[in-house]
Amino acid sequence: VKKDFLKLSDLTKDEVLGLLKEAAKLKQFKAEGSAHQPLKGKSLGMIFNKNSTRTRISFEVG
Repeated sequence: VKKDFLKLSDLTKDEVLGLLKEAAKLKQFKAEGSAHQPLKGKSLGMIFNKNSTRTRISFEVG
């Protein structure tokens, strides 16, 4: 279920604590100089509704 994050009060206490825990893990990865690759080994599909040079070039570069 998609949930938009507009303000801190939109989140539960557990969600805020989860975000802080994830941020601490990412900070540790950076401090160790190791790569955080959550999408490694996965494929990503993108659908673009409108033609756009910027979108096309970004897709080709990626």
